[in-house]
Amino acid sequence: MSDRIEQVPGFRFIDHVAVSVTPGELEAQVALYKALGFEELHREDVLGTDQVREVLLQMGSGPNRIQLLEPLTPTSPIARQIQRNGGRGGLAHLAFRVSDIQKAFAHMKHQGFQIVDQAPRRGSLGTTVFFVHPKGAAAGLGYLLEVVQEGGHA
Repeated sequence: MSDRIEQVPGFRFIDHVAVSVTPGELEAQVALYKALGFEELHREDVLGTDQVREVLLQMGSGPNRIQLLEPLTPTSPIARQIQRNGGRGGLAHLAFRVSDIQKAFAHMKHQGFQIVDQAPRRGSLGTTVFFVHPKGAAAGLGYLLEVVQEGGHA
């Protein structure tokens, strides 16, 4: 890794803020966000390694989205995060939208970011995603980062 981290190509905006929700609290959280003016866009049980129930909410017509994540199993990464957080929900990750996920993946890997996924993979709503570790050598952001491309481009 070089001493200078170069700008990752194609980053466009914050796609969403993901919030972990303790089991049984998802509907109450959805109701609170709706009271703040958010509308429910999507709901899905995401299986595989994620094992979460996802609800995606949006405020207005812009890209202002909140993703609520409730663990479906005790081994879900979100369940483990809640456990590390003293049994409370909270910030799960920030997601940044990119125009070309393959370029972003290759560039970030080359720059020394610790990428969790072996390659970009399918996300919800037909997106393609990959995650960057919060404590990676180059990242050091202190939170999990998701990189998202709209549409199926894996």
